Amino acid sequence: MEYENALQELKRAFDDADTIVVGAGAGLSTAAGFVYAGERFERLFPDFIAQYGFRDMYSAGFFPYKTPEELWAYWSRYIWHNRYEPAPKDTYGKLLRLLDGKDYFVITTNVDHQFQLAGFPKDRLFYTQGDYGLWQCSEPCHDETYDNYDTVKRMVEEQRDMRVPSELVPFCPVCGKPMSMNLRADDMFVEDAGWRAAAERYRSFLEAHQTGKVLYLELGVGGNTPVIIKYPFWRYTNANPDATYACVNYGEAYAHDSIRSRSILIDADIDRVLSDLLEL
Repeated sequence: MEYENALQELKRAFDDADTIVVGAGAGLSTAAGFVYAGERFERLFPDFIAQYGFRDMYSAGFFPYKTPEELWAYWSRYIWHNRYEPAPKDTYGKLLRLLDGKDYFVITTNVDHQFQLAGFPKDRLFYTQGDYGLWQCSEPCHDETYDNYDTVKRMVEEQRDMRVPSELVPFCPVCGKPMSMNLRADDMFVEDAGWRAAAERYRSFLEAHQTGKVLYLELGVGGNTPVIIKYPFWRYTNANPDATYACVNYGEAYAHDSIRSRSILIDADIDRVLSDLLEL
């Protein structure tokens, strides 16, 4: 389907939908300007690149740093620029304006919290994979998470020679073990009370909208975790004859054959697509 025709069809799907379920992956944040390599990485981490020859922000996070002071010098900067600073582009804001007046819910594998920074209400969001803004016990000895804004801010401001002051290195207030990021990387991930509440709100929303004109809008979801968003969206669309599935993904726009006739596939930059939809 040609771009203009697909765009018109997606606009009609937005207008006709009683309910919109948004599934967002890393491609949405990439479209918003969160690029982890190239000029942005070189501008934000020149010292670490010079020292270790890193080529991208993501892989540098797994490097076995010699001291916790150096580890948190890198990670605090990483967190600050990818969680607490607004996205370089207004991509999330454009999506919010498109959803204005609609009954919607968002599920995302992104951990940069850009939905809330753009003004999305918290009770319409489910972050399945964690949050750069939260720490947890690395053990973990209990199922609570801790906001890291104040400490991360100090780490960024006070780090010198790729080290943070030792007194800023975070330890669990319960068992004293080192703190770690609240990111789903293994079975150590803490699903705290806020996570469980959001999961239940999402489950209840899906249950309440199994019929009717539902638009399942998938934005930038790749093949790493298809069982969280992509495959469920296909199943929900297949089960509801009045539902529409839309996939906007640069280089990876496709749908299962069973729902192909009720799918809108747009292989294009998400930021451009959202801008064009707003103009329509």
